[in-house]
Amino acid sequence: MAANRAVVIGAGVGGLTAAAALHRRGWRVTVLERAARLEPVGAGISLAPNGLRALDVIGAGDAARARTAWHTEGGLRTPSGRWLSRTSNQAAAERFGGPLVLLHRAELIELLARALPDGAVRTGAPAEVTDPGAAGRPATVRTDGGPYDDGVEAGLVVAADGIHSAARRALFPHHPEPRYAGFTTWRFVVPAPAGAEVLPHETWGRGLGWGSQPLPDVRVYAYASAAVPAGERVPDSEHAELRRLFGGWHDPVPALLDAVAPESVLRTDVYETAAPLPAYHHGRVALLGDAAHPMTPSLGQGGNQAAEDAVVLAHHAPPGAADLAAYTADRLPRTMRVVRRSGSAARAVTVRSAAGCALRDAAAVAVNRLGPRLVLRALDGIADWSPPQRTYAAGTQQPAS
Repeated sequence: MAANRAVVIGAGVGGLTAAAALHRRGWRVTVLERAARLEPVGAGISLAPNGLRALDVIGAGDAARARTAWHTEGGLRTPSGRWLSRTSNQAAAERFGGPLVLLHRAELIELLARALPDGAVRTGAPAEVTDPGAAGRPATVRTDGGPYDDGVEAGLVVAADGIHSAARRALFPHHPEPRYAGFTTWRFVVPAPAGAEVLPHETWGRGLGWGSQPLPDVRVYAYASAAVPAGERVPDSEHAELRRLFGGWHDPVPALLDAVAPESVLRTDVYETAAPLPAYHHGRVALLGDAAHPMTPSLGQGGNQAAEDAVVLAHHAPPGAADLAAYTADRLPRTMRVVRRSGSAARAVTVRSAAGCALRDAAAVAVNRLGPRLVLRALDGIADWSPPQRTYAAGTQQPAS
């Protein structure tokens, strides 16, 4: 029956969390993923206490918490290695009621996929919304070369198809597209170099940033950023560019660059919301995650906000009677605040002038003198979020998808 069918476009963090939450709510869920296999793009992903609480709704929070690898002190450094500020996961847990967890994105995708019934995810199925539906009419989704070439009707469609969302363009064709945030990023995962001490840290230079974060399986997730024009690419390799930009920075940065294979370095230009959407829904279609509110990675909140979206959407969506206006009212103001705060954090890293960097670093030192926990204040009002009261019971018998 179309009224109780939910179709999710996109099998990323937001799409899979939404599918699992809606499945627990009682919807018959199908996830349509463009890629031929669930091979997530990216390397590491940070889960803050708010994202972990969202995962609790689908029974996956504790499994993610068990993968935490941050058991030592970490913080912010200069390219020479001097510490500007320090903090710890214990301080984060005391401040926000839970730890910060960093794991490989593939692990998280696998964890989320296990929360769905067999056959719920259809890969190799690029999908488009051909009719958003209305109060008296189901939405229609069509796949190109997939299982629904002739279209499938649904009482709810969840568009979780990323930053350059085709669904968003279809629903709001005259709305500004996401804008370039002014910097590009590189990411890779490598085994921890022998003899190298890798403490969780970020390092800020002049228009450059680096982060090294240990993963729970004795690997290290490394990421870097540079304030460069959009679309810029180097003539040799991204690995060579990382060596030029960061090869002289403090340990363990050179050792990590030595350990990575050139083909394993991922580069992605960063885009953010240019203007808030008028709503996160139209007809029977709901947008979530990057499709609704792309943001810079500077606060590590992209995946966390997508997970929040997912469980709030399910909260407002009893089968056949989704209240998408309530979903928009709950999510649009909060996510746009996070977009703005993430953009402000990004501007601190992309400062290029010597004077500006000196002022930025002095401010970080001053904050550290007041107390190491204060360096976590960027996540105040974000990481302490909790999901709305559940209107359905986890672990109850669910309909087949």
